[in-house]
Amino acid sequence: MTATDSAAEKTILLVEDDDVVRHLTVEVLEEFGYRVHALRDAPSALELLRGDLAVDLLMSDIGLPGMDGRELVQNARQVRPTLPVLFASGYDERELLEEVRNRDAGATTASIVKPYDFALLASRLSELLGA
Repeated sequence: MTATDSAAEKTILLVEDDDVVRHLTVEVLEEFGYRVHALRDAPSALELLRGDLAVDLLMSDIGLPGMDGRELVQNARQVRPTLPVLFASGYDERELLEEVRNRDAGATTASIVKPYDFALLASRLSELLGA
């Protein structure tokens, strides 16, 4: 895993309720060279997205308690309609992803299954961020 110049210019908002997974993912993303803001719930993420912080990509667990990842993205699209989204899940979520893509036709959305294959994670991030 190596940092790239383009990654260093990008900020990822990570939303993951599992503390261990969140901390590990932050470490990996930072090793890739990204700036990371990590939160454990959707309401906190929405509050941040409603502010002035520059965010280049939202990476969210689908199975968040309370407001799940899909609901988070629906709400996030109201304030940042073209924000790229990378869903993460321990399950194959193709149908859910297809539903989100159909609803947000103008936005870039992808998914990755946990545990992460780091090369695949780096590739998905690069694709979503146009790096």
